[in-house]
Amino acid sequence: MGLAFVLSFFFGPLGMFYSTVAGAIVMLIVSVVAALFTWGVSLFVTEPICIIWACVAAANANSRTRVHSYTTTTNG
Repeated sequence: MGLAFVLSFFFGPLGMFYSTVAGAIVMLIVSVVAALFTWGVSLFVTEPICIIWACVAAANANSRTRVHSYTTTTNG
């Protein structure tokens, strides 16, 4: 989850590709369109959203991996 935070902090929606491809595409489109209409001011809003979304997606992926590996090792 830390890597997802760092990547999305420095690269915004491009850093989200590490944790969620669909979310990164959505936020990339939203960020570009909003930035065009607000002369870039909207990036102060979309950047924190990208960071939070990337961290939540990474945490969800990690929790699914832990459950899967635990059930595999105990049943196998």
